[in-house]
Amino acid sequence: MASNVEAPERWYLALLGFAEHFRTSSPPKIRLCVHCLQAVFQFKPPQRIEARTHLQLGSVLYHHTKNSELARSHLEKAWFISQQVPQFEDVKFEAASILSELFCQQNLVDSAKPLLRKAIQISQQTPYWHCRLLFQLAQLHTLEKDLVSACDLLGVGAEYARVVGSEYTRALFLLSKGMLLLMERKLGEVHPLLTLCGTIVENWQGNPIQKESLRVFFLVLQVTHYLDAGQVKSVKPCLKQLQQCIQTISTLHDDEILPSNPADLFHWLPKEHMCVLVYLVTVMHSMQAGYLEKAQKYTDKALMQLEKLKMLDCSPILSTFQVILLEHIIMCRLVTGHKATALQEISQVCQLCQQSPRLFTNHAAQLHTLLGLYCISVNCMDNAEAQFTTALRLTTHQELWTYIVTNLASVYIREGNRHQELYSLLERINPDHNFPVSSHCLRAAAFYIRGLLSFFQGRYNEAKRFLRETLKMSNAEDLNRLTACSLVLLGHIFYVLGNHRESNNMVVPAMQLASKIPDMSVQLWSSALLKDLNKALGNNMDAHEAAQMHQNFSQQLLQDHIAACSLPEHNLISWTDGPPPVQIQAQNGPTTSLASLL
Repeated sequence: MASNVEAPERWYLALLGFAEHFRTSSPPKIRLCVHCLQAVFQFKPPQRIEARTHLQLGSVLYHHTKNSELARSHLEKAWFISQQVPQFEDVKFEAASILSELFCQQNLVDSAKPLLRKAIQISQQTPYWHCRLLFQLAQLHTLEKDLVSACDLLGVGAEYARVVGSEYTRALFLLSKGMLLLMERKLGEVHPLLTLCGTIVENWQGNPIQKESLRVFFLVLQVTHYLDAGQVKSVKPCLKQLQQCIQTISTLHDDEILPSNPADLFHWLPKEHMCVLVYLVTVMHSMQAGYLEKAQKYTDKALMQLEKLKMLDCSPILSTFQVILLEHIIMCRLVTGHKATALQEISQVCQLCQQSPRLFTNHAAQLHTLLGLYCISVNCMDNAEAQFTTALRLTTHQELWTYIVTNLASVYIREGNRHQELYSLLERINPDHNFPVSSHCLRAAAFYIRGLLSFFQGRYNEAKRFLRETLKMSNAEDLNRLTACSLVLLGHIFYVLGNHRESNNMVVPAMQLASKIPDMSVQLWSSALLKDLNKALGNNMDAHEAAQMHQNFSQQLLQDHIAACSLPEHNLISWTDGPPPVQIQAQNGPTTSLASLL
């Protein structure tokens, strides 16, 4: 009798051992692994082994093959059989979790939701799985843009974690909810929630890496909240704390001791991912503040780290980080006068988006916005208008919408013959009345656009009022690029009015600031003004030096302009519909006017 009990266990363990050997071979031998697992059913195993084997087969087929129908069949059997076996939670809930992932991959979200709800309902006595399934369903609602349902589930999870004595996982649920509330712009609910999170995080005594990772999550939310509001000076203390926090984490060794509370068995992000994320928010800050060389330095570090991580890890979040980093560095390149490099990086973003439809859906508006900015830089105003119009059609994000409208208004001002469309846009971004977003930076930019229009219309006193408002706001939050642009435009106004001394007082600091950023367009503009100013003041030596500077900047910009327009990627400026083009045909050379640069 004893030998009859031991025999099936021996054959089962042997088959399982072979299957695992084939799965972990290099390269994996998935077909042989599947054969070994399928052989288990030949022995008519008991329900526990049958259910576990269906789960293993479903998991292997889902993760390593394209045979999703067979994977689904095994996972459904594992889920069905495991519900009939008492105390078989791990198999039961893992089957439900993977099966719902597979449903989502097949766009069967309406099948995934009830499955997860049922699993959540029957998992309340299993804290780890109950929390994990709540996170999973909340993520599913988030991907569907149903943030209200996602927030409700995260609230349920936070309360459950409190009841089962897991302050760590309670903080994870609350911070996740805070992230979604920030996305929804429900700032009235965000502030008390972040205050509560701060208290929980500081009071929690546990694994040092878990504690520091909670602090990183908390500080990332605070930093992005400030950056969304365009407050690049106010954010500095939080950003410094965040950078110190990630340095602390990098010195800690991963503690293999498992938490005593199963509800604590979660990590927000791997340490290496957190490191890239901190680089990313530092780049966002440097870009907004106008420290473009610093932005370049941190982008290079982050992209190098990402390349290493992507060799070992195919997590979608890494591609998202890469796209956001590239979006920011592209804007830096356009400001610093490296249009050809920016265009190649725009093409790189297109390639990343081709590999992931979800990535493209989430970043299509940003991609067309970047192309619009590139078009402005090479004086293709019709294409810029088409790109911005496409971006407006694709975005629902208020800050991005306002940013696009501001840039489109600048295109209409330069074209000089689109008065009706221009006034319609300006009415929607009126900085004096019902401005659509709370962003300090975007409101300051809206004042600048008004000042630019008044300057072109010869209404100089009105222009000065708007530009002084921009200066006041940009100085308050260290918005260096807006400060430089406002100073040089004010300098131009005073020059036109014949007030050369006051003009000089504006243009010299504008030039210094533009050199520090560095902003090529403002340097070109400032050097031209300095040349004329010094000539008018009789400072011939200074006038000659400014003329030489202007000539140098013109040559650099002209060469870069020709290089960019000669690239095959330049044809991207005509793409306004559908997914990114797969191949870009070369053309015979630049087709755009260089007059604006000379």
